[in-house]
Amino acid sequence: MNRFNHLIFSLFAITFLFMLKKTAADGEGIIIGAIIDMSSRIGKEQRAAMEIAMEDFNGTGNQTLVLHIKDSQRDPVRAALAAMDLINNQQVQAILGPQTWEEALSVAETSSQTQVPILSLADTTPRWASERWPYLLQASPNKQEQMKAIAAVVQSGNWHQVTVIYEDTDSSYLYNSLRDVGVGVIQGVVLSTFSSTTALSEHLGKLKREQNRVFVVHLSLPLAVRLFEKANEMKMMGKDYVWIATNPFTSLVHSNASIISSSTQGIIGVKSCFPEGGNLFRKLRQRFKRRFSIENPKDDSNEPGIYAAEAYDAVWTLAVAVNGSNRVGQELLEKILQVDFHGLSGKVQFIKFINERAPADKFHIINITEKGYKELGFWSKGSGFSKTIHENSICSSCMTDSEQALRPEAPRHNSRGWRIATSANPLRIGVPGKSGYREFVNVTYDHMGNSVAFSGFAIEVFKETIKRLPFDLPYEFIAFNNTSYDELVKQIYLKKYDAVAGDVVLSASRHQHAEFTNPYTETGLMLIVPAVSGSREWSFITPFTKSMWVLIAVITVYNGFIIWLIERNHCPTLQGSLLHQIGIVLWIAFNTLFSLHGGKMHSNLSRMSMVVWLFVALVITQTYTANLASLLTVQKLDGAATNVDALLNSNAVVGYCTGSYLQRYLVDVLRFKTQNIKNYSTLEAYAQAFKKKEIAAVFLEIPLAKLFLAKYCHRFVSVGPTYKVGGFGFAFPRGSPLLPSIDEALLNVYESGTLLELENKFIAPEKCQVVEDENQSLSHNSFGALFIITTGTSTISLAIYIFSRGISMLGYKITWRLLLAAMRYWVCQKQITSNADKSFNFARHAPGMQSLV
Repeated sequence: MNRFNHLIFSLFAITFLFMLKKTAADGEGIIIGAIIDMSSRIGKEQRAAMEIAMEDFNGTGNQTLVLHIKDSQRDPVRAALAAMDLINNQQVQAILGPQTWEEALSVAETSSQTQVPILSLADTTPRWASERWPYLLQASPNKQEQMKAIAAVVQSGNWHQVTVIYEDTDSSYLYNSLRDVGVGVIQGVVLSTFSSTTALSEHLGKLKREQNRVFVVHLSLPLAVRLFEKANEMKMMGKDYVWIATNPFTSLVHSNASIISSSTQGIIGVKSCFPEGGNLFRKLRQRFKRRFSIENPKDDSNEPGIYAAEAYDAVWTLAVAVNGSNRVGQELLEKILQVDFHGLSGKVQFIKFINERAPADKFHIINITEKGYKELGFWSKGSGFSKTIHENSICSSCMTDSEQALRPEAPRHNSRGWRIATSANPLRIGVPGKSGYREFVNVTYDHMGNSVAFSGFAIEVFKETIKRLPFDLPYEFIAFNNTSYDELVKQIYLKKYDAVAGDVVLSASRHQHAEFTNPYTETGLMLIVPAVSGSREWSFITPFTKSMWVLIAVITVYNGFIIWLIERNHCPTLQGSLLHQIGIVLWIAFNTLFSLHGGKMHSNLSRMSMVVWLFVALVITQTYTANLASLLTVQKLDGAATNVDALLNSNAVVGYCTGSYLQRYLVDVLRFKTQNIKNYSTLEAYAQAFKKKEIAAVFLEIPLAKLFLAKYCHRFVSVGPTYKVGGFGFAFPRGSPLLPSIDEALLNVYESGTLLELENKFIAPEKCQVVEDENQSLSHNSFGALFIITTGTSTISLAIYIFSRGISMLGYKITWRLLLAAMRYWVCQKQITSNADKSFNFARHAPGMQSLV
């Protein structure tokens, strides 16, 4: 919007200046200057058209148009000198031209002090120029729509990469248009207007060594002709080469038979439309041919082109604008201000004013042939490709329609657009010759060292991918006997290899030298640590902790003792020697753990204890069985280093793959100390390092981690998260046109199941279930309530038994004592009675007692 307001302001300023100049030079007429290159075909057409326009204008009113034409010879310095002469000596009110933007800028700088308006005829003027010089406006059509047409042609050919060759001018429109349709520009070659033949040869030689064969040429006619002639000499105009030319070249093929030769055959071009069928143009054409033939008798053709029409338009535009008091001029200015525009392009043209101007967003698509050129069709904004300019079918995004519109008549439109390998010159595929992972890449030599065999998962995936390309692509593997994978990828940049196949990880640093396909393996980095070490013969004790085992034993013996104590008086087998009774107690205690059918109980107290203990024993045995099964089928970690933080805090040493980008990743991202990381080259080396306690963990890409875990299934496990890094991919030169086709073929390898088959063949599937490191043994805390219940029940039974036995013993003692007392009393009484009888008998028979009795 700011640019639009700036241009509106500039237009008012120009109109006001014109009116002031007209008042100051009243009666002297309209004086306009023009700066053109009279040695070029464009300049010749412009001169003839300008002169005709001046004659037409002078015949329409009472104002006289005076036109002063100067020759710049395509030199910015000469153009600036010509502008000074026109301003100072000829007193021009405006200047028309010149053709190149370098000349236009030099003229604008020269006229900036005098504020003389410059209406440029250059194909492209930098955007910043109008901000620096408000009186510099562009009369020729804006090139943005033409560049969209170029991009549509490239897209229709399914060419994903192009090289742009352009003159030292603003090419942003072309780059942006190509980017909008998903086409990448591999490189831009900037040529000077006066580039020597040697310079052209050097540039083309470099391009010939590249794989890309699609070139978009945005050059002026003389330079484009020289480029095509040199390219033809270097055999770069034949099969598999695609040349697409823009308007500066294509708009003159109708009028210059000398440029139609073997060096230009097959070129596809975009050519501006102009009103060849209009009544005004027919009249202009007749007069133009007569005048042009007189002025340029040596030229092959006298047909006017788009540049003649633009020059005729521009003269009328300036003349009408300067004559602002004229009714026609006022109406024209009103039309200008009612339209949103970018520059003066296409809005102040006389052909538009009389409604005979061709649409600025439609273009001829042509193909140069031996006898001239053929029109393949038209392209217009919003309608895409069509056979006639009046078609309105919307197919701008339809690749199929665009191909059908172009391909039948374009001899090389089916070209792939890149250098194709042949049997005599196959692609050179670099392969890591010292890979430590033979499952991925295995390079073997015969005993004589004459032949090399390549195998492995990565090699087979590459072979299957090439098989699925829609064209033949001969290649050969070459072993790279250096352990550095970075150096291997760098060989692509050094032109030693055309691609790299192997266990090469995608990384940002390697993208400086090559471009990668989509990864053919899982992406990510895994942390591997040792699992439980030691003999598995004692794994049966791991379901419970040591304290749990001790508590089970104590409670078992305690319950067995109580049952024996209660039942021993009822069962003769529970009696005997001390050693025998101890064995009986232990048998009763532990038998309940394995049998739920205890012997016949005679006491309710023993039955109560037994029932509760049998329930607890059932829970314990079932839990033990389940936990043991889990521990036997699932690994657990050995040690506390289960994540990166633990490794860093413990200052542990970790391992990584030799020749890998992982060294930078471990130090810069995960923050390991350089002295705490060690590299290893084989899976066996990792295992030995763990065994010798050299490292506490190792970081491996997912494909290598799977291979390592499959080989050492019961000794190591992966822990922690998967760190997002690139997987394995194939490397090609940056901007390689092969990449889109390779990626598509690689997807076919995925979807067909071939990749899975190769993975199962070369990499044994992982069979180990991996869990986090945690203590799986159950402690007494898990059974605290049960142990309290069973010990409490047994203790209560023991208390009741002892109490009942206490009462029984007390009653027994009292009865016994009573019996003893009764017996003693009875004995005593018997003795007393017996003694009394004896005393009576003695007295009765005694001599002294008889008288008494």
